[in-house]
Amino acid sequence: MGRANDGFFPVDELLIDAVIDWSYRRIVGGEDPMTGAKPASELAAALDGAICPEGIGGHEALRRWAHTIVPATRAMGDAMNLAYVPASPTAAALTFDLAVSSAQIMGALWETGAGAIAAENQALRWLADLAGWPADAGGTFVQGGTVGNLSALVAARERARALHPTPPARWRIAAGRAAHSSITSAARVMDVDVLWVDGDAAGRIDGPALVAALAREGGDAGGVFAVVANVGATNAGIIDRLDSLADVCADRGLWLHVDGAYGLASLVAPSMRERLDGIERVDSFVVDPHKWLFAPYDCCALVYRDPAAARAAHSQHAGYLEHIDRDEWNPSDHAIQLSRRARGLPFWFSLATYGTDHYAAAVEHVLAIAREVADGIRTRSHLELVTDPDLSVVLFRRPGWSEEQMVAWSQEHARLGTTLIVPTRWHDELVFRLCFVNPRTDPSRVLRILDTMI
Repeated sequence: MGRANDGFFPVDELLIDAVIDWSYRRIVGGEDPMTGAKPASELAAALDGAICPEGIGGHEALRRWAHTIVPATRAMGDAMNLAYVPASPTAAALTFDLAVSSAQIMGALWETGAGAIAAENQALRWLADLAGWPADAGGTFVQGGTVGNLSALVAARERARALHPTPPARWRIAAGRAAHSSITSAARVMDVDVLWVDGDAAGRIDGPALVAALAREGGDAGGVFAVVANVGATNAGIIDRLDSLADVCADRGLWLHVDGAYGLASLVAPSMRERLDGIERVDSFVVDPHKWLFAPYDCCALVYRDPAAARAAHSQHAGYLEHIDRDEWNPSDHAIQLSRRARGLPFWFSLATYGTDHYAAAVEHVLAIAREVADGIRTRSHLELVTDPDLSVVLFRRPGWSEEQMVAWSQEHARLGTTLIVPTRWHDELVFRLCFVNPRTDPSRVLRILDTMI
């Protein structure tokens, strides 16, 4: 039976075919590295009149999409996109994203999305098992690490409030100086302070550093209720000493949260497991499958070792929610959102399609790419490695170049479409930064491009 035509929004089968055909060609043909941001005035002119009383028709809207909108964006999945934290979604995940949208699932409540939630929970269970967590661990998929970190820290503060009915003058989060900007953003939203913990030369923090920071605050540790550890801090990919931090947090009753938005994907790599000792003892973590677990945007897995604390903080109650079955798993009980897309399904579909062994092999391969490029930088007299990579972020400098030369080189290659490599600030010095997540990246090609810095 075809879809009913309600008279307001007629079904154009040729348009549907055209959209699916464009999507097919994009998924099979890959990304265009020559695309990038355009001036706002140029885009405004090209899109002028698209929103109007009579409409421009779907085929004209699709033309503007293909010829104006997409060319003014940069494909994060291009194999030579090495800036920020890129992406590398599988063909299966990208394709299934179409199916998820078509199914019209509201994934907040078991009542409306039971099948989707069960599949998402299976993917979350795999992540929890990798961390060595108990059978009742769980969570939800949210938009990104910023929302995931905020949701976990809200749960941590609610637990602290329950444990300490007499609140301190100010609540605080303890974090290393390499923490992602979303931690300071979460602190602003929650109206709490950040206690900065000094790390080693690379910025890694451990238990003794945390103890020293707490000691500066006096007897009540300054109202610290949670500690944020990094697994793959965005700027340099560093990993904090989880086991050591877990010792201090267990002794002092502090919630230990891991921001692993980028780097915790390394849990799937057997070679990295020892570096992540202590992950089984943390209270919550985030990892973004849209970064290094080969899913499309936007998808962050937020997982709690004890989800009861999350439900106590996040469950919403209202007249229209009175008859929700609270005995079932409702994702809205575990983060700050209510309405939500079932954004974990493309990740689940890709895992089910390819198998977890392929995921482990792909992440190991990316780690090998990063090591090969780092080794190549060591052998080049015109380049200098800044620090040995913990994961797949490589920092290096080009001695003798000014900041203006560095930025000019970066912008030239962005315009040419050869690569996207953007400098970053490291200890007050501008250095080059490479972030590898794509197993299709050719390390020899990367090194050839770096040779143009001579």
